[in-house]
Amino acid sequence: MSPTSETAQGGRRLVIVESPAKAKTIKGYLGPGYVVEASVGHIRDLPNGAAEVPEKYTGEVRRLGVDVEHDFQPIYVVNADKKAQVRKLKELLAESDELFLATDEDREGEAIAWHLQEVLKPKVPVHRMVFHEITKDAIRDAVANPRELNQRMVDAQETRRILDRLYGYEVSPVLWKKVMPKLSAGRVQSVATRLVVERERERIAFRSAEYWDLTGTFSTGRAGDPSDPSTLVARLNTVDGKRVAQGRDFGANGQLKNAEVLHLDEANARALAAALADSSFAVRSVESKPYRRSPYAPFRTTTLQQEASRKLGFGAKATMQVAQKLYENGFITYMRTDSTTLSDTAVAAARAQVTQLYGADYLPEKARVYAGKVKNAQEAHEAIRPSGDRFRTPAETGLTGDQFRLYELIWKRTVASQMKDATGNSVTVRIGGTARDGRDAEFTASGKTITFHGFMKAYVEGADDPNAELDDRERRLPQVAEGDALAADEITADGHATKPPARYTEASLVKELEEREIGRPSTYASIIGTILDRGYVFKKGTALVPSFLSFAVVNLLEKHFGRLVDYDFTAKMEDDLDRIARGEAQAVPWLKRFYFGSEDASGIVPADGDHLGGLKELVTDLGAIDAREISSFPVGEGIVLRVGRYGPYVERGEKDAEGHQRADVPDDLAPDELTVAYAEELFAKPSGEFQLGADPVSGNQIVAKDGRYGPYVTEVLPEGTPKTGKNAVKPRTASLFKSMSLDTVTLDDALKLMSLPRTVGTDAEGVEITAQNGRYGPYLKKGTDSRSLESEEQLFTITLDEALAIYAQPKARGRAAAKPPLKELGTDPVSERPVVVKDGRFGPYVTDGETNATLRRDDDVETITPERGYELLAEKRAKGPAKKTAKKAAKKAPAKKATTAKKTAAKKTAAAKTTTAKKTAAKKTTTAKAAAAKKTAAAEE
Repeated sequence: MSPTSETAQGGRRLVIVESPAKAKTIKGYLGPGYVVEASVGHIRDLPNGAAEVPEKYTGEVRRLGVDVEHDFQPIYVVNADKKAQVRKLKELLAESDELFLATDEDREGEAIAWHLQEVLKPKVPVHRMVFHEITKDAIRDAVANPRELNQRMVDAQETRRILDRLYGYEVSPVLWKKVMPKLSAGRVQSVATRLVVERERERIAFRSAEYWDLTGTFSTGRAGDPSDPSTLVARLNTVDGKRVAQGRDFGANGQLKNAEVLHLDEANARALAAALADSSFAVRSVESKPYRRSPYAPFRTTTLQQEASRKLGFGAKATMQVAQKLYENGFITYMRTDSTTLSDTAVAAARAQVTQLYGADYLPEKARVYAGKVKNAQEAHEAIRPSGDRFRTPAETGLTGDQFRLYELIWKRTVASQMKDATGNSVTVRIGGTARDGRDAEFTASGKTITFHGFMKAYVEGADDPNAELDDRERRLPQVAEGDALAADEITADGHATKPPARYTEASLVKELEEREIGRPSTYASIIGTILDRGYVFKKGTALVPSFLSFAVVNLLEKHFGRLVDYDFTAKMEDDLDRIARGEAQAVPWLKRFYFGSEDASGIVPADGDHLGGLKELVTDLGAIDAREISSFPVGEGIVLRVGRYGPYVERGEKDAEGHQRADVPDDLAPDELTVAYAEELFAKPSGEFQLGADPVSGNQIVAKDGRYGPYVTEVLPEGTPKTGKNAVKPRTASLFKSMSLDTVTLDDALKLMSLPRTVGTDAEGVEITAQNGRYGPYLKKGTDSRSLESEEQLFTITLDEALAIYAQPKARGRAAAKPPLKELGTDPVSERPVVVKDGRFGPYVTDGETNATLRRDDDVETITPERGYELLAEKRAKGPAKKTAKKAAKKAPAKKATTAKKTAAKKTAAAKTTTAKKTAAKKTTTAKAAAAKKTAAAEE
C-alpha cells in the first residue's frame, strides 16, 4: 500500500532513522500519518567503563563488558546521553500503531535497528524499512515493501563488536604498562599503523643511488604545426646494445639489481654527450599501436575517498562527512558501499545525460555493466551515484562549496561510466647515431594521440603520484618514417638520484588496506582518524608520518603479539567474519578459539579457524616484555632514540655515567630525518638548568629551565621548605619574554621577570593598576578591567600617566585590529578566496575570510603547504557551524528548580525527578552534533 492509502485508514506510524537531518528529509516525503524521529546514532552499546556496568556483574565481565565464560554474552547499556532520546521514542511509540525501523541498509544499520527493537520492546507490528537513496519514490517504495530484520547481519556485526572489544580492552593495557598510559590498540588501527611504520623503516634503510643519462632534442627540418611538430625529445636507451640504467634498476640499498645494464656516471655521460655532438642521426624504427582506454567504474566508498583526496584535497573523514550530508539531503545514494553496480534506473538516467550533454556519438550501443571486484561486497547496495531516476546536473542542485564539488565529482564519474572508450594511437620512435669514438647510441621517444576522447570528455581519474601523467594527456611526435634523417639540436647530460618510497597519503593508505583486504572499507575513514588522533601518525602536507611513539607500539606488537598485526591473519579474520554473516560459521565457537585458543579432545586446534587462538594467554604472560628494549632504537655511533613517558629523546651512554648525554627530540620530527648529525646538534643545544646566581634579597638560587610550555626562570627554595599543606611555599616563577633565550638570560633579567606583576600606580579613585604578563600576552589590570599592551617591554616601562591614558580610551569591543598574516598560501579551490595563516588567540590558524581552521599539533607555520591549508578548511566546513542551542536550553533548567521549591514537601522527590528529566531533555540538541558521525561501533577497530 502507498503511504497515502495507509494514512487514509487513520493509523499512526512511527519511522525511526539515525540522524535528525535524514529524519527531516524523509518527513517531507511521507503523509501526515507518519511521525519520523531520529535515534541520533546508536542508542545502546557495550559499556565504556566499569562504572556503566550494572552492579550484578563483577570481575572480568565488569572490566570487559563481555561475559567470556558464558558464550561471550555482551553486556549492553543505554548510552547516558541517549536516555532522554530513548524516553522520547518510547513515548512516540506508545501513541503509534506501527513501527518502521529505517536505519541504514548495512550491518551496522541492521544492528542499530535490532537494538531499537530490543530497547523499545514494541507491542505493535514492526517493519524493517530499507532504501539506498532518499527520494520521494524510494521512500514510498520502502514503506510499501518492508522486510524482516536480518538476524545474520545483526549477529555478524555483534561478533565484530565483541572481537574489537576483546582486542582493544586486552591489548591496550599492555601498551599502558610497557610503553605509555592512555594508548590504544585495535584490530585494524594497529595494522594500519604498522603499514605506515614499515614504510618509514624502508625510508630509513633506503640508500640513494646516482645515475646519469642523455636527453636529445632532434629536428626534422620541416616547419612544424600542432598536428605535426618539427622537433621531438628522446632519451638515451642503449649504448652498443646495452640498456642504460634507470631508477628502476637500483635496489633500496643503492646497488644495481641487474649487472647487464650500463650505469653511467657524470663523467661518462658528459663524455658521451660531447662525442655525439656532431653525429648524424636517423630514424631506425617507428612502432605504432592502437590506444584504447575504458571508463572507470562508478564510485564505491574507497575510490571516492581516494579521488576526493587527489582532486579536492579532502581527507577521508572530510569526504565521508560531506557525502553523509549529500545522502541525507537526497542528492546521492548511500555512501558506504563496496559495490560498483548501477541499477537499471541509474543506467538509463546516465545514458540519457550522455546523449543530452555529449551527443549520440558518445553513447555505446549497450549499457556498461561493472561487476563488483571487492571481496565479499554487499551487492544489495549500489555504487555511489546521483539519486533519482533523472540525474540533476551540478548547476541544478543549488549546492555550494564542498558539497557542490563532491557532488560534481560523483555526477561526472557516474555519467562517464556509461560513455564510449577513448581511442587513439601510441607511437614509439627509435633514433640511432654513432659517436666519434665509435660507440652506437640509440634514443627512444614515446608519443600518444587521442583521436576520440570518449568518456574523457566528462571525466579523467587523478593519480597519487603528482608527477604521473593523466590519461587524457597527449604527447604528439613528428610524422617520421624509418630511415628519415634527423638533426641533433641539443644533447644534454642529465643527473638523477633514486628516491625513497613515498610515504602513504590518506588516499594511498585506503587503497593499500583495501588491496590487502584488511578491515571493512566503510571504516577506513574512522581508522585513519583514530591513528591521527592517538598521535601514532601526523601529517606533513598530505603525507602520513609515523611518530616515534608508533615505532615503540608497533615494535611491541610485532615482537609479542606478532599474529595480531600480521597482514594475512587480519585478512583471514575478515574472511571469517564474512562467513559468519553468510551463516557458514558460528560466532561463539569462533570467538572461543580467538580468545581461549581452545583445542578439541585430541589437543589439535580445529581446522576451521586454525589461524586463531590464545589472546588471553598472550596478554597474561608479560614477563618477557622488556619495556626499555621495545622503546629503544639505535641511531648510530652509540646514540639511541628512546620513547619515554613524556616523549622521545636521544641518549648516549648510561645514565649517571661519565660522558652521558641526553636531549629531547621534537615531537614533529619525521623518523627518517633523525640522523647521527642531527642527534649531535640536539646534544649541542643548551638543556637542563642554567644557574644564574643568588637573589640578593632572599639568598635563594635562581635558575633558568626549558619547560613543557617553554623556557622560564624560577627560584630554588631551601631544603625543608613545606611544599604541601597550609604552610606550603611556592617558588616564584616567570616565563621568558619572546625576545629572550636560555643561553642569554641574566640574573637581572630573571629578577625583573619574577617581580611581575608590577604596580604602576593608582587612579583618582585609589584603584590600583598593575602590569601583568598573561597567557595571551602583556596587559594592564585595574579591578576587573584589563587592557592589552603592545609589547612585553612595556611591562617595565609604562608610566602611570600612560596607563591612565589607555584607560581613558573606550574599551575595544569585539575584534582587535587585524594582525598581518604570518604566511600566504594561495587561492582556496572552493571559496576562490585567498588563504592565509594568521596568529590567533589560541594559536596559528588558516582562514579564507569565511572559514577558520586551527593548525594541528603537527602543523608548522613555516612548513605548511597550500594543500594542507585547503584540507584543514575543507574539514572545518564539513563539520558545519557549531550549534549553540544546547547552551540556551540548559539555562532554563534553574527556573524549574525555583518552581519545584514552591511545591509541598510531599512532592519534593517527584519534583526533583522532573527537574532532572528536563535537564537531560535540554541536552538533546547537543547529541544531534554527533549525527553525521553516528557510526561509532568501530571505536576499538
